[in-house]
Amino acid sequence: MLILGIETSCDETAAAVVEDGKRILSNVVASQINIHSKFGGVVPELASRKHIQNIIPVISEALLDAETSLDKIDGLAVTQGPGLVGSLLVGISVAKALAYARGLPIVGVDHLEGHIYANFLEHNELITPFVSLVVSGGHTHLIYVKEKRKYEKLGQTLDDAAGEAFDKVAKLLNLGYPGGPIIDKLAKEGNPEDIPFPRPMLKDSSLNFSFSGLKTSVLNYLMKEKKSENPINTVNVVASFQKAVVDVLVEKALKALEIKKVEVITLAGGVAANSALRSEFAKRCQERGYKLYYPSIKLCTDNAAMIAALGYELLSKGENHILSLHEDVSKTGFAINLK
Repeated sequence: MLILGIETSCDETAAAVVEDGKRILSNVVASQINIHSKFGGVVPELASRKHIQNIIPVISEALLDAETSLDKIDGLAVTQGPGLVGSLLVGISVAKALAYARGLPIVGVDHLEGHIYANFLEHNELITPFVSLVVSGGHTHLIYVKEKRKYEKLGQTLDDAAGEAFDKVAKLLNLGYPGGPIIDKLAKEGNPEDIPFPRPMLKDSSLNFSFSGLKTSVLNYLMKEKKSENPINTVNVVASFQKAVVDVLVEKALKALEIKKVEVITLAGGVAANSALRSEFAKRCQERGYKLYYPSIKLCTDNAAMIAALGYELLSKGENHILSLHEDVSKTGFAINLK
C-alpha cells in the first residue's frame, strides 16, 4: 500500500510517499526558515501564503523521487492538527481535493502522534509498551504508549515548551532563529556548569514541566551582567541554559519509566535532534539498563513520512475521513487521551 503523506502544521511544507507504513520512498521538505528568521519566529500569515506556493511543487517532487504517480497511490494522510490554522488549512484542502479527484481514501492524523510514529519507521525492533518524550517548539509531553494508537498522558509543559524556550533564549542573545540548532552548536564550546540556572519542577512529584521561569532566569542574568558592565560569555550562558533543560527532561523521563515499570524510552520531535539531550539520555539509559530509541535528524523535525506512516495504520483498517476532515483533532483518540 502506497500512502502519500502531507504535512503543513507550521512552517515546513512536506510531502512523502511511504510503502506499507515502513519503507520511505521519498520525503521532501521545503523550509521557510529564511522567511521567518528576520522576525525571530514564525509569522502565521506568511507561513500560510508560502505553503500555498510550495504545496503542489513539493507533492510533485515527492512523487517523482518515489518514482511513482498519483495513479499508483492507494491513500492519503494529512496533518489535521495541532498547528497553525491557516497552515493546516492549506494541506488539508489540497489533500481533500486530491482525494475527491482521484477517488482515494484520506485520513487526518495528529501531528504529535506522527512524531511518535517516526520511531517505528526506523526501528523495526521497537515494540510497545514504552514511554515517549515528545519535545518540540510547541510541545513538551511525556506519553505512555500502551500499544500502537493507545496512549496515556503522563505529563506536559505548564507554560513554554522546551523548544520555545530555546528560541526565546536565542532571541535574548540575538543569536538568530531557530534557536535550538544554534544553541546546540554554540553550547559545545561553553562550560555547562558555569551558571547555576534553576531546574524548574525537577523535585516536583508530578511529571509536568515548566520552562518559562528558566527563560526568565536567563533574562535576569543577562540584565544583571549588563548593569554591572560585565562581558557576557555567550557560549557559557547557552551551555548552562541547555544543561538545565536537558537535566529536567532526562530526570522526568526516567521517573516516568520507573512509574510505568517499562524499560524503553523514545524521543520524538524537533528537540530530539539536540545532541546534548541524546548524549545525556544515552549515558543515563546505559547506566540503568534502559533501551533508548530516537529517529534520525530528518525524522525529528516536521516531515511527512511520519504522517504517512501513521496514516497507513488508519487506512489499512478502512478508515476514511473525507467528509469530516477539517483542521481539528479534538475528537481523535490521541487527543482525548492527552486531555
